[in-house]
Amino acid sequence: MNYQTIEPAQLAARLANGEPLRVIDVREQIEHDIAHLEQAELMPLSRFQEWTDTLDPSQEIVFLCHHGIRSAQVCNALARVGFTKLHNLSGGIDAWSKEVDGRVPRY
Repeated sequence: MNYQTIEPAQLAARLANGEPLRVIDVREQIEHDIAHLEQAELMPLSRFQEWTDTLDPSQEIVFLCHHGIRSAQVCNALARVGFTKLHNLSGGIDAWSKEVDGRVPRY
């Protein structure tokens, strides 16, 4: 594994501290419409080839999806091309809702 896993509570604390993290949600628009993190940019995995060139390899990036599987795929793909500051949100938006912010709908 060429990326780190970050737990929802760890991400919440780092965001609350104002750390310079880029948070990217790789779910599709329909999923984002149901539940999302305000701090996250929507960049659907289905359009991966369109947005990968907009990423800065020197920036620390946290990826998330519904349960952490698609975001792990993104982390693996980016690690193969040299990205080193990658994090996958453990359990995805579902875990965020259960562990950090119950106002975020579960689906």
